[in-house]
Amino acid sequence: MDDYAKVVRAQELPPQIKHKIIFEAFDALGGGEAMLLVNDHDPVPLFYQFQATRGDTFTWEYVEQGPELFRVKIGKVG
Repeated sequence: MDDYAKVVRAQELPPQIKHKIIFEAFDALGGGEAMLLVNDHDPVPLFYQFQATRGDTFTWEYVEQGPELFRVKIGKVG
């Protein structure tokens, strides 16, 4: 089992601050650390937002792809 520096359960967050909290959690990671994002739908739009704003500083790996829960390991390149 993977260890994560943080777990963000996006489905429990208010929509208007969801992405802000996810990016703050990512930005607080140290190099080589990872967080787990849990959501009730595919967060692929967030992936594109990461690409646009964080470039090649992150990794994105689906741990679970629905149909009810999506879990994504988001790593910070060290």
